[in-house]
Amino acid sequence: MASSSNRRRSGRADGRSRRAPARVNARRYRLPMRWVLPVMLLLAMTAMLMLRGYVRSEILADYRIRSVGAFDKVPKEISTGGPIIDTRNGKTTSLSLPKHRLVLTFDDGPDPVWTPKVLDVLKKHDAHAAFFITGTMASQHPDLIKRIVREGHEIGLHTFNHPDLTYKSQRGIDWQLSQNQLALEGAAGVRTSLFRPPYSSFPDALDNRSWPVVKYIGSRGYLTVLNNTDSEDWKRPGVDQIIRNATPKNGDGAIVLMHDSGGAHREQTLEALDRFLPELQAKGYKFQNLTEALGAPSAHTPVTGVELWKGRAWIFLVKASDKLTSVLIVGLAVVGSLVLARFGLMFLLSGAHARRVRRKNFRWGPDAPITQPVSVLVPAYNEAKCIENTVRSLVASDHPIEVLVIDDGSSDGTARIVEDLNLPGVRVIRQLNAGKPAALNRGLANARYDIVVMMDGDTVFEPSTVRELVQPFADPKVGAVAGNAKVGNKDLLIGAWQHIEYVMGFNLDRRMYDMLRCMPTIPGAVGAFRRSALERVGGMSEDTLAEDTDVTMALHRDGWRVVYAENARAWTEAPESVQQLWSQRYRWSYGTMQAIWKHRRAIIERGPSGRFGRVGLPLVSLFMVVAPLLAPLIDVFLLYGLVFGPTEKTVGAWLGVLAVQVVCAAYAFRLDRERMTHLISLPLQQILYRQLMYIVLLRSWMTALTGGRLRWQKLRRTGGVSTPPNGAAQQEPAMGGRTA
Repeated sequence: MASSSNRRRSGRADGRSRRAPARVNARRYRLPMRWVLPVMLLLAMTAMLMLRGYVRSEILADYRIRSVGAFDKVPKEISTGGPIIDTRNGKTTSLSLPKHRLVLTFDDGPDPVWTPKVLDVLKKHDAHAAFFITGTMASQHPDLIKRIVREGHEIGLHTFNHPDLTYKSQRGIDWQLSQNQLALEGAAGVRTSLFRPPYSSFPDALDNRSWPVVKYIGSRGYLTVLNNTDSEDWKRPGVDQIIRNATPKNGDGAIVLMHDSGGAHREQTLEALDRFLPELQAKGYKFQNLTEALGAPSAHTPVTGVELWKGRAWIFLVKASDKLTSVLIVGLAVVGSLVLARFGLMFLLSGAHARRVRRKNFRWGPDAPITQPVSVLVPAYNEAKCIENTVRSLVASDHPIEVLVIDDGSSDGTARIVEDLNLPGVRVIRQLNAGKPAALNRGLANARYDIVVMMDGDTVFEPSTVRELVQPFADPKVGAVAGNAKVGNKDLLIGAWQHIEYVMGFNLDRRMYDMLRCMPTIPGAVGAFRRSALERVGGMSEDTLAEDTDVTMALHRDGWRVVYAENARAWTEAPESVQQLWSQRYRWSYGTMQAIWKHRRAIIERGPSGRFGRVGLPLVSLFMVVAPLLAPLIDVFLLYGLVFGPTEKTVGAWLGVLAVQVVCAAYAFRLDRERMTHLISLPLQQILYRQLMYIVLLRSWMTALTGGRLRWQKLRRTGGVSTPPNGAAQQEPAMGGRTA
């Protein structure tokens, strides 16, 4: 504090001109990396997904095709001329190939399956060809572009994503050309002056809409290459027919249209090519690339400097987007596997747990039932609105107890309220504010009995809660017991969502973890401990923000069993605002990570500690940290699929995931005998509430990775939970929950 005061005094002494920069620096300092990193990560991921969608023609693709129209404005020398059209430098020229010169042209590639096989056949017969590539395919398969150029073939542009250019403005055409060139430059380090419009054919098919496109492309420095011999291999008419279609008449030169990509199988093209080349070579034909056949300079121009690096950067980004998507898909598969595994385990083990503890002759141990008095510790900090309800619910307990309210430096009169109640068996212990773990340790030091129950100051117990909670201690191996925490204020939407989470995500999990003997957390709202077990592990630790998780893991490592008592119900006041919920879950999430890290050495230890380290820690890490962190991938792909398709399949997949969630939630509600009507809000919870939990967990990760510190954050209470809701206290203990 002294240093802060000195800094403030120094700022005032320096005058107004020195204070303004100090405020700017303060604002910059307050921008935490745990916010910057998630935002940057989200923006980078979005950009990469958008890039992938663009390269794969899932974004900004135009599939419109215009039918042939009038052609009265097309010059006759063009429509009746050769397949090569030169409109560069304002001239209009039509060219044909010399006799016995064939230029094989392959459109729409390169294809990772068929292009290498086409190249193999060409190399086998010492033939050259021209490949009219799309920017999308070239961006994805740059190594094939390098091979095409290396083996002496020629490359022409075929636009970036194969639109009908008659629908494009001049600006749109320029974009298609520049993006196509960018991919070529990045892949092979060359530019090309050859171009073939998509959906083009013979010169006499040019009409009044496509001819202006050809003229404009020529003004940009490109030679337009159509064809005058169509193999029609895209129809897959058979090998013999492809050869007949591709063979020119009377030894004429020709530009032959074939395909090495386009989505179809090209076996017939390959077989026809392997026969066609030697047959026509024997007749004196030469298979050359275009400029070789014309006796002109190469259409390729090497690029260097900035243009080369721009192209390489483009290819790098495309590869990065593909790899990122691959990682996301793997992550999605991991998430799916984890979710299914978790659901399967929960269904099997939670059901087995319920059947075991609900048997008529079930006993926790040889010393059952437990009837000796227990101590109940209630740490309280500014709980004036709730503490009376809490203490009165304890006094109504049907099990002998002493109640210790440890006032942790409250400033709202919490201790005085309890003292004024003058209730039998209730003591108040005051201390300066030192935190919840210190308050619990103080209460533990003053407790009279060997079994200690701990609860929060905003929680209400049923009369049978303490009795049900301590019965598992009949087994001398049990060191701690987790109770059944329920949301008392579930009338609001956010409370209803937390109610679903508590029943499905907490209590169903606890049944599973009980059967696996690796319960990760004794809830602060309702838990009980064997005093000797706590003393052996050093009491409640202040090392983490999740002292309940920390001490539970410590008990496992010390060899104690931790179990779940479903009938020990406690009604707690859940946060009623997004800000309060954020604060609570942020602390829980970060504290859990701290506890996992603190007990990490259990993985390599022997005995009970090693068992928990090699079974419990991996399960807790997977189900409570890794799987929730990766789960947003489901929503990322959902959003991507809704926007860019396939929409129907995406919606169907999401509904399938939701159906699994509904079935699991319904099963959990049935086990806890909760009313199913609360599940009406489950779909909305999956869309909104779950996203908040994702962000909380991500921020916790970022806080941990950036070395941030998180303080305990006190939640504001309203005192809305005064008694167990809907007469829950009057239910028979053996039923294990509320009646439906």
